[in-house]
Amino acid sequence: MDVLTKSRIRILPPEEARKIAAGEVVNRPASLVREFIDNALDAGSSLVELVIEGGGVGRTEVIDNGDGMARDDLELCWYTHATSKIRSLDDLNTAGTLGFRGEALAAAAAVARLEILTSTDGREAWQLAVGPGNTGPWITQTRRAKGSNVRALGLFDTIPARKRFLKREGSEANLCRQAFIDKALAFYGVSFRFIQDGKLKIFLPAVTSRKERFAQALLAGTEGLFLHEITAGGTGFSVVIVAGGPELYRNDRRQQYVFANGRRIQDYSLLQALEYGLQGWFPNGTHPIGGVYVDIDPILADFNIHPAKQEVRFTDSGVIHHAITQALRDFSRRRNMTGMERYSGEEKSLWEGEFVREKAPDYRDGDSPASSTALALEALLENPRPFAPPPGRNRGEDALSPEEYTPPFGENPAGRPESPRLAGRVFNLFLLVEWKDRLFIIDQHAAHERILFDRFMAEAVPIQELLVPIPFATESEEEDRFLSRCRAELAKLGIVMSGGEEGRWYIEALPINWRLGDAETVKEILKLKTAGENMAERWAATLSCHGAVKDGDYLDDTAALALAEAALKLPEARCPHGRPIWTELSREELFRAVRRR
Repeated sequence: MDVLTKSRIRILPPEEARKIAAGEVVNRPASLVREFIDNALDAGSSLVELVIEGGGVGRTEVIDNGDGMARDDLELCWYTHATSKIRSLDDLNTAGTLGFRGEALAAAAAVARLEILTSTDGREAWQLAVGPGNTGPWITQTRRAKGSNVRALGLFDTIPARKRFLKREGSEANLCRQAFIDKALAFYGVSFRFIQDGKLKIFLPAVTSRKERFAQALLAGTEGLFLHEITAGGTGFSVVIVAGGPELYRNDRRQQYVFANGRRIQDYSLLQALEYGLQGWFPNGTHPIGGVYVDIDPILADFNIHPAKQEVRFTDSGVIHHAITQALRDFSRRRNMTGMERYSGEEKSLWEGEFVREKAPDYRDGDSPASSTALALEALLENPRPFAPPPGRNRGEDALSPEEYTPPFGENPAGRPESPRLAGRVFNLFLLVEWKDRLFIIDQHAAHERILFDRFMAEAVPIQELLVPIPFATESEEEDRFLSRCRAELAKLGIVMSGGEEGRWYIEALPINWRLGDAETVKEILKLKTAGENMAERWAATLSCHGAVKDGDYLDDTAALALAEAALKLPEARCPHGRPIWTELSREELFRAVRRR
C-alpha cells in the first residue's frame, strides 16, 4: 500500500486554522476588551469608552478619540500579522506599544463579525465590516469624529463548541469589567467609561497620579486617604508602588496588581516583593492592597512569550524584586507609625529616639529597692519567662512583689501624671497607662514581642549547643536545596545544622532561649524557605513571639510599667506580625462618651 495513504496528518483549511489560532488571543469577551483598548491607547486616545451587551458576547465595542486610520490602513488592518508597530524581528527589542503582533483584529474577525468606523481628521470617515470565513470585507464611506469605533458582534456564533464553554452572562460581564479596570489603572491620564447593556456603570475621569486612579477605581469612601506612592529604580527601569497603609488590608490578594510598561502581568515574584516589603504592617492572615508599576527599557524584557502578553520575561527580575522590597522597607521605617506627629513640645520627647537598654545596676544593702524600671525591663529581655504569677499564687524567688512597689513618677498638683503612670490591667492582657490627659491601652504581648524583635535584629543571636542533636528527614528535594543553600545564613540566625546526605539532617545548636519541641522546631525552620530576603526578620519575629509574655501572664507593677514605658518609646507601634501595640483615648473623648462637659 502506498505510504502516503497511511498518513493521518492533514493540512487544515485556512479558515479552520485561523479560528483555532484565534483562540490563543480571543478566548472570551474580556480578551476582546483587552485587545481593543490596547489599540485605542496606542492610538493616543484621551477618552476610551467600553460598551458591552449580553456579557460582551452579543456586542463588545471600544470607542476612542485617538488618531484613527486612513482608508488604505483600514483595508489591511484585519489581516493576520498586519501591524504598524514593527517592521522586523529586531524591532521587538524596542517595541514600546501595548500591541505589536497584529493579531487582535485578525483573531476577532475569525470568531465574530468585526466592524470598524474610523477617521483621522473628523472630515473623512470609513467603515469596515468583515466576518468569519472571510465574509467581506466591505468598506463604505461614513461620518464620524476623529477616532475609531471597533466592535465585535456575535462572538463564537460560528463556533458553538467554544461558545458552550463561556460562563454565564453576568460572569463574563464581570471579567470584561476587570479587564477595563486593569487598563484604567495603568493609564491614569486617560478618561474611561464603561457602559453595560445601555447603562453607564463606571466613569473614571483623568487624574494626575496612579494613587488617585487606584482609589478612584477600587476603593470606597475615604479609603484613598490611606494610600501611599513610593518610587524605586535601577539601571534601565523605574518603579512606582501604590500601597495601602496598615489601615487598609484585605483577606485575599485580589487587589494586588503588577504592571510592566502599561500591561497588567502575572508575576509572582513582584507580587511577593510587595508582601515582603510591607511585612510587619499587616496582621497575620491579611494582605496589603497595592499596585507595582514597572517601566523598563524594552531591551531588558521580553513581552512576546505569551499570546495575550500577560507574562513577561525580565533579564534580571531579582534586581527589580530587591528594589521594590527595599523601597517599601525604607518607607515603612520613615513613616512615623507611632503617630508622634500629633505631639509637640514636652509630649514629643517621650516618643523621640530609640529606647536604650541599660545595664542593671548592682544594688546592695541600703541602695534603691528593686523597683527600678530599667532593672524590670532588663529582666524581661534577658529572661522572658517565667513571669510573676498573680497575687494569691506562690511566687518565684525572683518575682518582684507589688507590695514593695513605689511609683517612680510623682503626680502634679492637678492630679495628672507628668510621666506615664500604670493605671491598671484588663482581661489579663492589656495594660492601662495614664499620661498627659490620655489613656493608653497597651497589648502586653504585642509590646514585648516588638521590643524583643528590635533587640534580635540589632544584636547577634546567642546560641547554645544541644547535648543531643535533633534528627529529622526532609520530605522533598526543595527542602534539601533550601537547607543546603542557606546553611551559612541559618547559622547566623542561631540555627546550626549538619548532615544533608539522603535528606537526613541534624540540628546541632539553637538560640539560647528556644523552647519549642523537636517537631515544632523543624516545622518553624522549614517555614523559612518562603521568607526570601526576609529570612532574618521572619526568624526574629518567631523568636520574639515565642519569648514574649502571653495573654494571661501576670506582670507585677514594676515590670508592667517598664514594659509600658518602652512600648510608648517604640519607633513602630506594631508588633512584627502587624498588630497595633496600643490604642489611646483622650480625656475629651472619654468625657464626650459619657456626655460629661
